[in-house]
Order: sequence, then C-alpha cells, then structure tokens
Amino acid sequence: MPPSTAPALDRERLLERFTRIRARTRAMFDLLDDRAYYARPIPLRNPIVFYEGHLPAFAVNTLIRRGLGRPGVDAHLERIFERGIDPESEATAIARGDPAWPSREVVRAYAVEADRLIADALASADLDRDDRPLLRRAQAVWTILEHEEMHQETLAYIWHELPVSSKRKPALYTTLPPRVVHVTIEPGAQVRIPAGVATLGTDEGVEPFAWDNELPMHRVEVDAFSIDVHNVTNADYLAFVDDGGYRNPRWWRDEDWAWVQQDGVTHPHFWIDPETGLHRRSREAAEVRAREAAKAWQWRAMFEHVPLPLDWPVYVTWAEANAYARWRGGRLMTEPEFDRAAYGRDRGAGIGDRGAGIGDPGSRAPDPQESRFPWGNDFPFRAPANFDFRRWDPEPVGVSPAAASAFGVHDLTGNGWEWTSTPFGPFDGFAPLVSYPEYSADFFDGQHFVLKGASPFTARGLVRRGFRNWFRPRYPYVYASFRCVSSL
Repeated sequence: MPPSTAPALDRERLLERFTRIRARTRAMFDLLDDRAYYARPIPLRNPIVFYEGHLPAFAVNTLIRRGLGRPGVDAHLERIFERGIDPESEATAIARGDPAWPSREVVRAYAVEADRLIADALASADLDRDDRPLLRRAQAVWTILEHEEMHQETLAYIWHELPVSSKRKPALYTTLPPRVVHVTIEPGAQVRIPAGVATLGTDEGVEPFAWDNELPMHRVEVDAFSIDVHNVTNADYLAFVDDGGYRNPRWWRDEDWAWVQQDGVTHPHFWIDPETGLHRRSREAAEVRAREAAKAWQWRAMFEHVPLPLDWPVYVTWAEANAYARWRGGRLMTEPEFDRAAYGRDRGAGIGDRGAGIGDPGSRAPDPQESRFPWGNDFPFRAPANFDFRRWDPEPVGVSPAAASAFGVHDLTGNGWEWTSTPFGPFDGFAPLVSYPEYSADFFDGQHFVLKGASPFTARGLVRRGFRNWFRPRYPYVYASFRCVSSL
C-alpha cells in the first residue's frame, strides 16, 4: 500500500474545529423551546431528540469504536442513535426510540462523555495509520467533523419548520437589516461562459479529505453557454406565479405536475399565502389564492414572518426550478456548467492577482484555467459570501461582489445551494468510503439531483470545489436556489 500523501495532522487545529463545531450544535439546540424537543417538524425525519444524540454517537461509533477499536460510552445509546438516514415511515422513526426516546438530561450527559472521548483521541491517539482503513489519511476524523457540519444544516431546515414561537431569536439578529450595499439587478441578465475545462471532484493532493462521491477528480470539456448573472429572485419568481405557472402543465414534467395537483402546490414553500396566512400546501389555500391577491406575500424567515424580500433568491424544489426555467425559455445548468462558471477562466488565462496566495497548508495551485473558489485561491478568515452561518436567512442577491466568479457570476457559493440538472450518481472509479460506506451509494437511484455551492448554513469546512449535495426533486425544505442557462 503506498504511503499516505496527507499532510501531518495539526492536532491543535483539529481540536479547535471540533470544539467550535460542538459549540455551534449546542447553541442551535439552545434556540429551541424545551417543549419542542420530541417534536418531528418534518414528518419523515426523526424527532429533534434524535439529532442531539446522533451527532456524538456517530462520532464515537466511527472514530472510537470502529476506527481506534476502543470501547464507547453507552452501547444502547450508540445503537439507537447510530443511523441518521431518514426513516421510511413514522412508525420506523418512533420504533428507533426502543421504545421511548431518552430524556434530554440523559442525551446531554451522554454527549459530554462522548465529547471527552473524542477530544482525548484528537489530542493523543494515533489517528493516521495505513494499517487501519478507517484511519488512513485520518479518514475517520474528517468524517465525523464534516458529518456534524452537514447535520447542522439539516438542523437549520428542521428548525425552520417549527413555529416561530418555539424558537428564541438570537440577540442583535435582524432578519431584514438596513441595506449597506445597493445593487442594480437587471432581471434575466446573462453572461457568456466560453467553452473550456471543468474539474469535477476533489483533488486529494490539495484537500485533506473528500467524500466518496467526490472521487476520483477528473476533467471534462464544457461547451459555451450563457448563465444568469444572479440567482432567480423572489420578484422574478412571482412573475411565474402570477402568470399561472402552477396551473399550467406545460411547464412541468408529468411526475412533477402530478405532485403539484395532488399536494395543491401553488407557491414556494418559504412563502406565506397573503390571504390565508398558510405556507403549507393545501387545496383550500389554492382555491383562495386563485382569486386575485398577490401583493402581500410574506417570507417565513427563521425567527419571524416578514414582507416577501423581492431581491432575495427564491428557495424552491428542483421541480419548481425546472418549471420556471422552461417558462422562461431556458434550462437548469449541469454540474459541469456550474463548475465552469464558478471556477473557470478564459482558456489560457493565468490566475492573476485574485488567485494569489494559496491559504491552506499542503495545498498546491490548481490548473491555471481554474481557481479553487469562485473568488480565487485563498480563503479569507471571514466568509466572503453568505455561508458559514453568517446569517440565519438569505440576503439580497449580488451584495457580495468580492465573491463573484472570474466571469462575473454572483453568489455561486453562498446564499443558497444551486440546483443542477445532473442526476446524482458516482464518478467512474467510485469506491465507497470505508468510514461511511452507505453515505452516497444509497442514493444512486436516479431519484436525486446534484446541488452545488453553499447555503447560509453551510460550514466553511464544506466549501470546496468538489463538494456535492443532493436531494429529491420535490423535497421542499432545502435552502436551494437556482439560475437559468442557455446553450450557445
């Protein structure tokens, strides 16, 4: 077996990241009213109690028990909190409690002991060993860190489904802050992306870790295309709603139109009906909405309801994004087109000033036709766009111009994941991750689509060129934006 190419582990930075991650998770749970602890805001997700136990249990099961071969904290809790995939039914979710979920005191006491075990291991255990598959390139360590960061975004959209009365708004947080940057947005404005190379996946010589669906890194040629400079906004999407977009099967795939009709879908999930005050789909709301009334829409923000911010990106399902793109005469971009627009440069162009200064130890410069991030190769200390929990809600499109790509496309990372038309699947040469073999393979079913970029709740540790997200086309809870493209 060849020696590991990963740089030496910086234990101090690992401990700092682990401590920061766990503190953020605790702070998120502290936002909730205690009465919400056993609630299940999304019916086919586990109840909230599960996630507070799952995160430390996953870390213990992966690193301590399976990785290092040491005993855990509580075998019973590590069994019932082990599997984080959504249950198939409400009965399955309830049964996991075996037969009842533990009290919050029990879960938190377990988490304290689990955190102690993990911190001790990060400080002194032999974490990078070629003779143990889970520890090669310290895979188990990176897995538990990124797993919890991903779950923090899951927590955010579960929290979003709770009534605002069940959450405590953080001190000094403002849902609609005063504008400090004013941007003139031309609806539908596009920029031409020349043909060139897109690198898909993650380079293990640059990044210390990659999920299995990011490997192997490979390059593809992308034809020229035009792409929206900005994400489709609530104002843009309102025109589709007002034009009867949800009443015309012409714009929808058959299976998506069946969903619209069956569930009474008439507007994005995060919008609140101006007359009924309902955000959930229902046939009754659809009938009310069909009578003229579209000027008083509200946005269901994390901690309050506010007038619909017309210059924020619209958050919609893939089905809704695809229907809008058809209505506008365009289409959704492919995964390679996203990467080309986000990280590419004109063929033969050098990195230039914006790419100077590779910020991470052990990294190397990328192909001169590409950069590591839309804004260049360095990663500023403060997130340059709306990700890494900079806000609890979106912000107006285009207000982070320093994070625009070399082609002048805004918000490709941050402010909302970007839907693509690419079905989620393996790259040629795919091999399941030893530390989490079901992570990707369970979803290679042709029923999920790739998302790229980042949302306000995407931790900075997950913001890398090769990271791939995925969801079903009619799953309404995700912070997912989109833009239209046209072939040339």
